[in-house]
Amino acid sequence: MPAFDLETLLSGNRRALAKAITLVESKLDEHRLQAQGILEQVLPYSGQSIRIGITGVPGVGKSTFIESFGLYLIEQGKRVAVLAVDPSSPIAGGSILGDKTRMEELSRREEAFIRPSPSEGALGGVAQKTRETMLLCEAAGYDVILVETVGVGQSEYQVAGMVDFFMVLMLPGGGDELQGIKKGIMELADALVINKADGESEKLASLARQQYTSAMNLLRHTSFWTPQVMTCSALKKINIDAVWGMLINYYFEAHSQGAFATKRAEQNRDWMHQLVNEMLMLKLSQSEGVKQLLPEMEAGVETQRITAYAAAQKIIEQL
Repeated sequence: MPAFDLETLLSGNRRALAKAITLVESKLDEHRLQAQGILEQVLPYSGQSIRIGITGVPGVGKSTFIESFGLYLIEQGKRVAVLAVDPSSPIAGGSILGDKTRMEELSRREEAFIRPSPSEGALGGVAQKTRETMLLCEAAGYDVILVETVGVGQSEYQVAGMVDFFMVLMLPGGGDELQGIKKGIMELADALVINKADGESEKLASLARQQYTSAMNLLRHTSFWTPQVMTCSALKKINIDAVWGMLINYYFEAHSQGAFATKRAEQNRDWMHQLVNEMLMLKLSQSEGVKQLLPEMEAGVETQRITAYAAAQKIIEQL
């Protein structure tokens, strides 16, 4: 791997950015060390973007929305990075990294950078690589970072924990769909955006908006921000500007309340704690003493000769 040139990355060179991300995603120890060195160099130049998480039920048109939204932002003079958190197939181990084919027009734009991120099944792995990739994109001068979750479930919580604003895309089907969405995900949402609000679906979308607004009002939201419910059509490019307008309002309100910096500081601290846990687990799994003791402790717990707590304590003592 050739030496890393900070100036080239800071100038917005896409090739330098892609190489740095490849190092971050590598499993080789020497690459991880190199990547950490790069991240320390870019840290002072990061943090200037607005980070937006986007999720939604299958078929809601996430790719179309991200493409329309990304192209609109480029028209506004922004540079946009799209990071897709793609939970790998647990069977084959590979990911269908087809994001560039799904966002054809956006991927051809010089001001856009699209990067799918294979998770290899480990949620922590996704979070780590995506967080570090975000810092690199910010240093390379991207103003808006869109983090798309392809999976449903736990990946939403991971993404919500690393972005400034979390948006859930909905279909204009109305209240039935509320049943299928976990209450927890609704509580994470800073906005619900009902996509495909065009043609015959326009009335449905307007009705759904009323239902979702009522549902959102029942949830307790502790922050300064009242989650918004909006309609748009990514395909017809209707109301995309209004979605951005809402995000700008959020951004300025969060800054004026001091909530923006507080949220990022809390996310960084939580992230450190998560890494400490992961590193401890790794250290334990690599310990020779643990490898020898573990089968004995497992057998003891299974046959109830020893409590799980006592067994865990014996394993920890190996450190």
